[in-house]
Amino acid sequence: MQIGISQLIAGELPLDDFFRQAAQAGYEVAEICMKQQGDLTPQSTPEQLTRIAESAAANQLALVSMTHSHCTGNLLDSGAPQQTSIRETEIGLRAAAEMGIHCTLHTLGSLRPDLYYDDAYRNGVRALQELAATAEQLKVTLAVEFVWNGFLFSPLEMKHFLDEVGSPYVGFYFDPGNMAVFQYPHHWVRIVGRHIKMVHLKDWRGRALNGGWPPLLEGEVDYAAMNRELGAIGYDGPMISEVPPGVASFEDTAAAIRKIIHL
Repeated sequence: MQIGISQLIAGELPLDDFFRQAAQAGYEVAEICMKQQGDLTPQSTPEQLTRIAESAAANQLALVSMTHSHCTGNLLDSGAPQQTSIRETEIGLRAAAEMGIHCTLHTLGSLRPDLYYDDAYRNGVRALQELAATAEQLKVTLAVEFVWNGFLFSPLEMKHFLDEVGSPYVGFYFDPGNMAVFQYPHHWVRIVGRHIKMVHLKDWRGRALNGGWPPLLEGEVDYAAMNRELGAIGYDGPMISEVPPGVASFEDTAAAIRKIIHL
């Protein structure tokens, strides 16, 4: 497993500085974010994408993941909002491929009062099936993360959803700190299984609506159980920090990830 860090926690820090600080703190791999504004956007040119990859390499960091933080549409919707998100996601997938990144993170979208859950489910499956063709052509995985958007709250539901999509290039981005609020994260690993493509690391302490994300190893996530289940499905990829520096320093989190890997 590799010790990784996500740009999601870096605020407005320029990518060059993020790579430098990550390398100095002992990280081996990095996740970057495509946003509407910043160093990496949907308008980034091939030359700019090459420069980003070269900057990471100069700091001896492998780029292993990219988030679709630029998406303004909604894969769970229908019509124009869904088509907008499909186009935006395809742009992100192509940019990731150009930078040599083989996994991307997507949170799908959101519900609203007049978008019913069952319709959103069917819309999401269809959108991901459409995107799967591009992902497979580019050899870039699209990994869905469980977030607090009111959708896919059960590991059985997530597995069934991804089974319906039916593509090895559409999978699951596992983050134990997101489901520890309600459930036991290692259950998700066993149930969702080989759909897992990448791992974020956060911890959790407290109950739903009355808790927060502490430094790694200071919360309630059973990382030893998580590792046993990850080993059972053959996962040996990156462990990517999503712990903000205001919670724990880059260095302290890198040290905690090393401990987690060896549990």
